[in-house]
Formats: sequence, structure tokens, C-alpha cells
Amino acid sequence: MSALASLVPPAAAVAVRALGATLRLSEDGVESMQALWTARQPVIYAVWHGRILMIPWLNQRLCRTRGARAARVLASRSRDGELVARWVRHFGLSVVRGSSSRGGTEALRMLVTAIRAGQDVAVVPDGPRGPREQLQAGLVVLAAVTGAPVIPLGFAACPARRLASWDRFLVPWPFARAAIVFGKPATVPRGADRETARADLERALREVTETADRLVGT
Repeated sequence: MSALASLVPPAAAVAVRALGATLRLSEDGVESMQALWTARQPVIYAVWHGRILMIPWLNQRLCRTRGARAARVLASRSRDGELVARWVRHFGLSVVRGSSSRGGTEALRMLVTAIRAGQDVAVVPDGPRGPREQLQAGLVVLAAVTGAPVIPLGFAACPARRLASWDRFLVPWPFARAAIVFGKPATVPRGADRETARADLERALREVTETADRLVGT
């Protein structure tokens, strides 16, 4: 990685913190998470790729104000994944490297180990390349193997810019209305039909994202 590229993660972290400080943020479903956080029960957070920009900042904020825990994040082994990994570490998050195309089996084992050690993990089930908002099977396998509940996580902001990227990446404007929504915990039994479980989780994640959109008026 070039010297110039190495400056991107810390600069992005500073920018996200500054932007977050201006947002008019509402939280939905946080109270239902308090019991899980208090019990130190490990969970699997799932959020769409296009909504991830503010999530590390939000996790750090909830750790300070609500007793949440720093999650372990899955990032791809690509160059972009390296930038993401360096960026999220500025918010106190640790990283597992891998994706469906590179190092997926090893990454899954590391996430399973983390959950069994009592850690929360966060995954982007339509990343790193899409299709947009179509949940891949890895999340289902992780939930079935560990028994950890999946927490669908929705984020929205208005006004915001949507980039012309495959995921329509959302970037809030300063002083925007913003919302973070925690969905109901969903478990995947080991013997569950994987395609049914995948469809159910995809629907739940879309619903919490739509709820977040409604809360900010989009």
C-alpha cells in the first residue's frame, strides 16, 4: 500500500467522527438489545453494504452510552478490504479477513471461534461485490453453526447522497436526520432449511432498513 493510500483510513475516520457529531440520530430497538449486552451473549450483526459508512462510529457510540461491545468485523482480502480493515480499527474494532471468493472458509472458522469465545461479530451479507441487498449463504452457515442470534441492523439518513456504485453507498449530509434500527434477534437451527433461513434473514434485513428509511422521512 502506498504512503498516500495509508493516509486514507485515518482521514476517513476523522471525517466520519466529525460527520457523526452533527447527525440528529434516533435509535430504535436499542432497549431490546440491552438484555443481550448485559448478559454478554454474543450476537451476529448484519447490515447491507450500502449502509455501512456510519456503523463503526455508531458501534463505538453505543459502547460508550449503552453498554454495547465492540464487534469483530469481516473484511475482504482485496485492496479495498485492507483500507476498510485499517479504517474500522480506528473505532476499536478488530477484523477477520476473507470473503466468499477469497479466504471464505478460513474467515468463517475465525468468526466461529470469535463467537464461541463470547465476541460479537458484524458481517455485510451482500458484500463485497453484491448483488445489492441479496443475502449470501455465509451468514446462514455462521448462525447455524454457532447458534448465535442474528441482529438485522438498518441505518438511514436524510438528506444523504447515494453514490453511483453497485451498492448505492449512502453518505449522510452534515446535520441530516439519521436512524439506527435493531431488528428482532433471529436464530437458525442446525437442521433448518438453509434457503428458507436465507430468505427469512434477507426479508428481515430489508424490513429494518425500510423502517430506518421511514424514520428519517425517505
